[in-house]
Amino acid sequence: MASMSVLVAYCTCPDADSAARVARALVDERLAACVTRLPGTRSCYRWEGKVEEATEELLMIKTTAARLEALERRLHELHPYDVPEFLTVPAGGSRAYLDWVADMTGAPSP
Repeated sequence: MASMSVLVAYCTCPDADSAARVARALVDERLAACVTRLPGTRSCYRWEGKVEEATEELLMIKTTAARLEALERRLHELHPYDVPEFLTVPAGGSRAYLDWVADMTGAPSP
């Protein structure tokens, strides 16, 4: 079933340039069908013993379970952070869109 195999991965980038580079590479390499960029995200987190705040760009990466491992590996190669945020959630939605995600990532259509 398509809704079980499509995922949305979330990742933050420090700036528009790195977000654009990551997004483009993931789509070019068919690891993601679409990457939505949301600029102006504010993050508060603990890093190296201090509470930090930063303005980042959030990426919403639409992919499939079949491409997830390769996507995560590639994201770590491209990303400027030592420990990039990488969270995934299963996605439901219209059958046509879920099939499109599978098709664009080269995953077998369910």
